[in-house]
Amino acid sequence: MPDYLPLEDYGLIGNLHTVALVSKTGSLDYLPFTRFDSPTIFAALLDSEKGGSWLLRPTGDEVRSKQLYLPDTGVLLTRFFTHEGIAELTDFMPVKRQAQNCAVVRTVRVIKGTMGFQMHCCPRFDYARTPHETYPQEDGSFLFKSSGPDGFQFRLLGNHPFKLADQTDASGRWTLQAGETASFVIEATPVGDPTFIARDLDHYTEAAFEDTLSFWREWIESSTYTGRWRETVLRSAITLKLLTSIQHGSTVAAATFGLPESIGGERNWDYRYTWIRDAAFTMYAFLRLGFTLESKAFLRWIMQRCQELTDAGDLQLMYAVDGTADLPERELGHLSGYRNSQPVRIGNGAAKQFQLDIYGELMDTIYLYNKYGGGITYDFWQQVCRLAGYVVENWRRPDHGIWEVRDQEREFLSGKMMCWVALDRAIRIARDRSFPAPLVEWLQVRDEIYEEVYNNFWSEEKQSFVQHKGSQVIDASVLLLPLMRMFSPAEPRWQSTMRAIEKELLLDSLMFRYHTDGGATDGLTGEEGTFTMCSFWYIENLSRGGELDKARLLFEKLLGFASPLGLYSEQIGPQGEQIGNYPQAFTHLALISTAFQLNRDLDARHNGTLGGHQFV
Repeated sequence: MPDYLPLEDYGLIGNLHTVALVSKTGSLDYLPFTRFDSPTIFAALLDSEKGGSWLLRPTGDEVRSKQLYLPDTGVLLTRFFTHEGIAELTDFMPVKRQAQNCAVVRTVRVIKGTMGFQMHCCPRFDYARTPHETYPQEDGSFLFKSSGPDGFQFRLLGNHPFKLADQTDASGRWTLQAGETASFVIEATPVGDPTFIARDLDHYTEAAFEDTLSFWREWIESSTYTGRWRETVLRSAITLKLLTSIQHGSTVAAATFGLPESIGGERNWDYRYTWIRDAAFTMYAFLRLGFTLESKAFLRWIMQRCQELTDAGDLQLMYAVDGTADLPERELGHLSGYRNSQPVRIGNGAAKQFQLDIYGELMDTIYLYNKYGGGITYDFWQQVCRLAGYVVENWRRPDHGIWEVRDQEREFLSGKMMCWVALDRAIRIARDRSFPAPLVEWLQVRDEIYEEVYNNFWSEEKQSFVQHKGSQVIDASVLLLPLMRMFSPAEPRWQSTMRAIEKELLLDSLMFRYHTDGGATDGLTGEEGTFTMCSFWYIENLSRGGELDKARLLFEKLLGFASPLGLYSEQIGPQGEQIGNYPQAFTHLALISTAFQLNRDLDARHNGTLGGHQFV
């Protein structure tokens, strides 16, 4: 099997339209071009032989390297150490409003000594499905053009010469002295346009570097967060921003597709879409950190989805970043997958599943915006009423649940809980804004849902709330009950549930979402790792329940499972490795939420204002 680096050996760069992953060996191994959900031109991460990559690194075998971000930015630095010297590779993507201006800038500079370097640019268009042709230009650049019907193309520029390799790729080798640099850029070019923008490459890369630094630093300075773990929290905020479309305001669930939840397994999904269920958590994170423009842009995207609905039941749990609803799932059988994990999927069939919980998460998003970001209009309120009415009529229906199981629909607790949230938040908005609404009906159904969850999703045998009606499965999704303010942390049944969760799902600071060998079924084979966002949910519950010392200890231990760059995938594997799509927005959202809550509770205790259980 070809060698694959651990996911934690990759850094994320982006331009708020798409993202790339760069390894600490200097290889750019993943890049959908020019949008998050575009076909890749580099995908060695998913097939090291056929996927395509862009390598820029010192020659020789004895090279040691490490990565870091320039503080408060999305600019990635890779340091190389050899017997001959020290060099730095700087990778970034200039932030532009339009996706067609997409570019990646790579500059290597020798700090000490004399070092040889190699560059190999080996694109593979359309997820490595479509061949391409390469055309050297008079200015020394290369034009790479897909042979597919779209004719997609980009060009490679450099301030050091390179040549054709294997007829369609670019390659070069140079020796640099201390203080010398070599810079390379790939940029999208309009199809059918024979002209190119003339580049003074040294001036362009220097100006782009300064502009990119300024963009990130100015954005971070707008944050109002001054609490504990500020550097960690803001790194998660930058990661979240990198996964957010500047054009549409939507946030993708993760940077990647097809990365396995267990090595060699089939749980390999495409996460490059915007989930409605992430909406409330995204809004909460941006608002709590002071990034109000992001929260408003995200709500505009949500409002557009609501206004497009012919019927409230047409709401999907996920959309493309531009709001496109059709996300057909396909398998890329020609790709071997990360460490031979197949199939590699693009698109996501779960988009068409029936999932009740999305109505609660959507309503919570609207509620948070109305409370913290600005009042909603009466015109939009009528859309909200339509959604609430749908919940009133359909809350008893079985669904596929928050984990998007691929076998039968069931009456999942997650769906019932979020139906309660949907009506609770609608009631709160109506009262706050004095909007006309059938409050008597909403209150009655909201209370019916509460009684249903309290009485019929409780297991006397487990002394815990369970995954779905009639089951004995402990599921970490129940950790949302207090976080969504349905139950108080002081509720005896909730405290008993916490103990049951700790007994069955907790591994020190890590949390499994459920155990398939414990009766849970999801229609898939294979095992998975611990779910990092569930680990953060658990710790936030400890903090809200007044167990601050335990919460702080576990939180700080959990931070130690991040990559060296502070990035998290969806899960942590059996050897502490990152597994699943990487990095994942929901995990970083959960980190921000937990840090905010724990910091506030620690401040309250220090100031003598912490009294009993915190439920706000």
